[in-house]
Amino acid sequence: MTSPPETRLELEEVIASADSGFVCLEQGSPVLNQAALGTVSADAGDAAYRWLVTACRLAQLGIVDAIATAPLNKESLHAAGHQYPGHTEILAAECGVTDFGMMLHLPESRLKQLRQAVFAKEGGAADRHGLSIVHVTLHTSVESIPRLLTTEQVTEKIRLLDDFLRDTGCERRSIGVAALNPHGGEHGLFGDEEARVIEPAVHACMPELNVHGPLPVDTLIRRAVSGEFDGVVAMYHDQGHIPVKLLGFDAAINITLGLPIIRTSPTHGTAFDRAWTSESPADPSGMVEAVLMAARLSNDYS
Repeated sequence: MTSPPETRLELEEVIASADSGFVCLEQGSPVLNQAALGTVSADAGDAAYRWLVTACRLAQLGIVDAIATAPLNKESLHAAGHQYPGHTEILAAECGVTDFGMMLHLPESRLKQLRQAVFAKEGGAADRHGLSIVHVTLHTSVESIPRLLTTEQVTEKIRLLDDFLRDTGCERRSIGVAALNPHGGEHGLFGDEEARVIEPAVHACMPELNVHGPLPVDTLIRRAVSGEFDGVVAMYHDQGHIPVKLLGFDAAINITLGLPIIRTSPTHGTAFDRAWTSESPADPSGMVEAVLMAARLSNDYS
């Protein structure tokens, strides 16, 4: 889908006449202006959806080089009738792709600090790239994860992660694949998903990719932070999100893989409890990092 011709012309005129590199595209409305701040709102959810779709189409048209999205309240989105789990799925639908992934990236600057503080060493090749964790399943119940995991999906995420590492200049591209069950399943004692689903995916990628696993996730993350791996494939949302948010809540970046456009965002949520308050204001660091990463990726892919 594309934006109407008049929209494109208006935007191109605004950008061409701008005095600096910053252009404010105002898409407010009387209804939205009356929405209460820091609360669930169908009007706000609809506006957020429309703004995201507009940004996506601008990127598809080449009018903008990348998009960096602010946090999205899923309850407001659903209240407006847009039944998507989140940004990632909306963008995939708009771009018409089925092979995509949510990846959290810990920048090299934060990773270097962690290695020096925790391991008292500088680290290896991954130190120059950072640490990237992609997820096989996303916004779904924990109960449904074993049923949703497939060898094809695990293979797809390994390859998406390897593509990202290659495209961003990571030469080693060492990838660790997480097990689903405690202790990697203990040879079927705690579950058979490792042998039945994950191992076949790893073996299918091994001839051409530097991939290892399935590995127990508790030690896998430690090994990755110490410099053994450049990227990790997590089986579900919290398996990848918890370590990244623990290690770099204010610095980590969400990057959507598999899209024909560049999209980044901070890894935190909407923080309604801090919206427009002076007592405990929200920290903008994550949004700043997302914008900087979007700019960097636009250069890497240009």
